[in-house]
Amino acid sequence: METHVQRSLSKPFLAPVAKFQSQTPILGRIGSLEVRLATTLSEVEAAQALRYHVFVEEMGARLPADAMLQKRDYDTIDRYCDHLIVLDTALAGESEDQIVGTYRLLRQEVAARHDGFYSQSEFDVMDLVGRNPDKRFLELGRSCVLREYRTRRTLEALWQGNWAYALSHGVDVMFGCASFPGDKPYAHALALSFLNQTAAANGDWNVRAIAGRGLSMDMMPVEAINPRAAIAAMPPLVKGYLRVGALVSGEAVVDVAFRTTDVLVMLPVQQITGRYINHYGADASRFAA
Repeated sequence: METHVQRSLSKPFLAPVAKFQSQTPILGRIGSLEVRLATTLSEVEAAQALRYHVFVEEMGARLPADAMLQKRDYDTIDRYCDHLIVLDTALAGESEDQIVGTYRLLRQEVAARHDGFYSQSEFDVMDLVGRNPDKRFLELGRSCVLREYRTRRTLEALWQGNWAYALSHGVDVMFGCASFPGDKPYAHALALSFLNQTAAANGDWNVRAIAGRGLSMDMMPVEAINPRAAIAAMPPLVKGYLRVGALVSGEAVVDVAFRTTDVLVMLPVQQITGRYINHYGADASRFAA
């Protein structure tokens, strides 16, 4: 079986990525999997091709015409983000052929110098940031993994990378949109109601959807919810966020272009479940290269 995504590089990269370093330290290794930041434009393009494969070819997302033509998921925000990649070094070929997973990372100070956070198109993120002026925020986005690599080991590699990156930049809060497949929110009533009743953010962490876009996640009475069934109905990434102690918005938003139902997930570093910090190491040392 083919284990890599073919890249389309016939046209120049339309959103140049700023401030690449010639060499970036590897953030972690688990077996043959290596996690680090992309260091070349071709690696970013390969990550975008992986995103296209998952979001468009698997999930049916509709992207702008240029992105569809080039078979790469990209937007203007890509040019000022860091791109975390997981590579399977056991695969033949160059690094671009070994990318099996990716995350897009956007620090608060970088977002402030450019066009802001991606999530603010759906949720009032700036209000959240404004109510927590003593915290440094990191947006996690565009998470995807090749189907055959959707295993615990790959998720561990991604989280090792996120954790090491957050520590190195003094991040206090990780956040981002987490997606349920499909644009019919009530198909996920069980899982969304469970999240609303067990992990809803309040106080300084409460965040609302952009006016006119939000849908309440309080869809079912508590007595009608089977917790085990609710957790089983969640995408693996959402389950992972929940396990590490994340909070979620009280509203969901339908992303028409990506055909998903999104919730905003917030993970204050101080609230990360202790066993996960012990697993990765308080200094991200367990899987360090």
